[in-house]
Amino acid sequence: MEPSDVAEGDASVAEADPVAEARQEAADRTADLQRLQAEYLNYKRRVDRDRELVKENATYAALAPIVEVLDTIDRAREHGEVDGGFKVVADQLERTVASSGLVKFGEPGDAFDPNVHEALSHVGEDPEIEVTTVKVVAKAGYKIGERVVRAAQVLVAEPPA
Repeated sequence: MEPSDVAEGDASVAEADPVAEARQEAADRTADLQRLQAEYLNYKRRVDRDRELVKENATYAALAPIVEVLDTIDRAREHGEVDGGFKVVADQLERTVASSGLVKFGEPGDAFDPNVHEALSHVGEDPEIEVTTVKVVAKAGYKIGERVVRAAQVLVAEPPA
């Protein structure tokens, strides 16, 4: 058999099975469409994740400087100097930042967590506790979601050794 006969034989086999050829082409197109769909879904997830990150970073950038103002309001409240029009403004500011996701944390009695608390000092041992515990909050901490804007500055007590 000559090489030209083999080529003619292959051509006749391909011509003889147009259904198989159509199936293969359909399978190839289906695989291409599935890849494109997967790429699109991954792109959409990435864009959604990036959009959420931009929103979180913008919220952080806008609210982080306000923490010092909130500290001033807290100090004024401690001294009884928040009344009248200033009280209304202070309350409204606190509600606004809370609705934007800024959450205040740090209370006496909380278990000390170095991820969210900054220990300024140890006040000694306390026989009534089992873990290192916040005794005094010098400055409250603030979070946006799980992101710490500022760690709570605290004085802690240790359990007996």
